[in-house]
Amino acid sequence: MPLILFNKPFQVMSQFSAHPERQTLADFITLPEVYPAGRLDADSEGLLLLTDDGKLQHAISHPRRKQPKTYLAQVEGLVSPEALERLRKPLDLGDFVTQKSDARLIQEPAWLWPRTPPIRQRLNQPTSWIALTISEGKNRQVRRMTAAVGLPTLRLVRIAIGPFSLATHPLLPGEWKEVDALELEK
Repeated sequence: MPLILFNKPFQVMSQFSAHPERQTLADFITLPEVYPAGRLDADSEGLLLLTDDGKLQHAISHPRRKQPKTYLAQVEGLVSPEALERLRKPLDLGDFVTQKSDARLIQEPAWLWPRTPPIRQRLNQPTSWIALTISEGKNRQVRRMTAAVGLPTLRLVRIAIGPFSLATHPLLPGEWKEVDALELEK
């Protein structure tokens, strides 16, 4: 039962079936019968887990299991203490209210690879970085959360799911490796 860690590049679709305009997981992973446990939208990059085990896939991606997911978000603007506090508390996004999260202002990570193509830069608009850990994963949730506090996301990189992290398992965009699924139990 393989568990695959994959660093999904920007603009790659989280699917194996062909897409008319974009690369998919099939362009990077040639193992038969593995499927993503969760998704990342095309505009997001970073850690994606894949497995051939349906029970494991369910254990990773089901909301009741609450596997924490950590994201690095480069946002437009300067992050205030009030904005961070709003991100930490349940936040009403209109169609749902988020659970509490961990949100911290961080420096731009020196180890982070450059994005291709680079984000748009505006000389008169500074950017900031936030590390945000959530235990749910609604569609475009982190982007919607940062926008709700006045900080549109320019770049979003998922760096950890549960015990698996790109810090302890460094992978460049497009790289993958097999790990022991028993690490989920720790």
